[in-house]
Amino acid sequence: MQPSVPAFLKPLLADHPVAVFGGGVSGRGVVALAGWLGAAAKVFDQADGVEFRAADAALHPLVVFSPGFAPTHPWLTTARAAGCVCLNELDFASLFWRGSVVAVTGTNGKTTLVEFLVHALGDIGLDAVATGNIGRSFCQLVVDRDGGARETTAVCEVSSFQAETLRHFRADSVLWTNFAEDHLERHGSMDTYFLAKWRLFERAIGGHVYAGSSVHRYAERVGQPLPAEALVETEDQPGDVLLQGTAFADYPQRENFLLADAWWRGRNLREGALYAAAHTFRLADHRLQKVAVTAPGVTWWNDSKATNFHAVEAALGAFREPVHLIVGGKSKGGDVGAFVQLIAPRVRHALLIGETRNVLALFCAQAGVAYTLCETLSAAVAAAAIQAQAGDNVVLSPGFASFDQFSGYAERGTRFVQLVNDLGTGPVLV
Repeated sequence: MQPSVPAFLKPLLADHPVAVFGGGVSGRGVVALAGWLGAAAKVFDQADGVEFRAADAALHPLVVFSPGFAPTHPWLTTARAAGCVCLNELDFASLFWRGSVVAVTGTNGKTTLVEFLVHALGDIGLDAVATGNIGRSFCQLVVDRDGGARETTAVCEVSSFQAETLRHFRADSVLWTNFAEDHLERHGSMDTYFLAKWRLFERAIGGHVYAGSSVHRYAERVGQPLPAEALVETEDQPGDVLLQGTAFADYPQRENFLLADAWWRGRNLREGALYAAAHTFRLADHRLQKVAVTAPGVTWWNDSKATNFHAVEAALGAFREPVHLIVGGKSKGGDVGAFVQLIAPRVRHALLIGETRNVLALFCAQAGVAYTLCETLSAAVAAAAIQAQAGDNVVLSPGFASFDQFSGYAERGTRFVQLVNDLGTGPVLV
């Protein structure tokens, strides 16, 4: 079907290539969408040595940028000063999507919630597809689905990096799982981080919004109270016998089911179908995943997806006894000292890795937490294998980004699994 181009974009696409900031997943999706529209595109990416300068602005009146570009990035400043129209990738895609949109955000749990909603909707015969900050960009989805059918639902994971500059994006519903400290290296303060995500609520058509308990608390704090009907009580809820044996039987995943259930009932869908979907749903890798039990009875857990403090706290809450915790990585800001004090009672021994290992060591010493400095993940696994006794749990739940030593949390988690599996065949190389 021939795409309908908004009037304000037609002259921008007619004679000039789209300037695409960033050559990653989002950027490649923008290039594909520009081509689908019959327009050319030029990628600007510092990693490839291609800089955007003032002279480029006259040649590219439309700029579409990836989430990694903060609003204050010098290239965006240059483009705006020259009068360029600057859209983030989600905005650009949304102008050409014909289906409905369910947007999901939160400090933690948003990826699982997106995957579960797509799974549950598919189970009842509805066409739903995951997109956004979850692997396939929204722009790429528009191209792959030829603009999408009206009966198709895009379940879109939206990070704070994507939400903070939205202008055209619209969502039929927005689900916000929780709110805790994260991404302060980008946003600077908790209030700014919250308001970046709040921007997504402002894009909800008809006000169909659902928010967990921690979101409501912070909304009150910053003077942005939500209507009572938006509140989903997600914390400290009693167990649900119908969820036994599913990924949602216990916290932290229980929180995701409660949000999904609220939205599901709001759609007047049969609740029994959602429970049935919970029993066939499987969590993706790297989310507090049991890896192995090694002699003399040590259990190893991969929670590499835990890239912030709140996620580590949730993981530790799943264990009755203190654990051997592999923690550390690339800093995202935040109060490291308060984090260590909070988790100290749940940690038997900390194996400290990555760029933040020395800072963590300082605060572990202050909190009385035994620790070992480990230059690499392999060294941490080797040390844990020596220290752990029968009945102990060793948990990789880093609490920080992986980009100091890995390409992403998935590579970090996969490497951890390989190292643990190697324990059964020989020594781990350090």
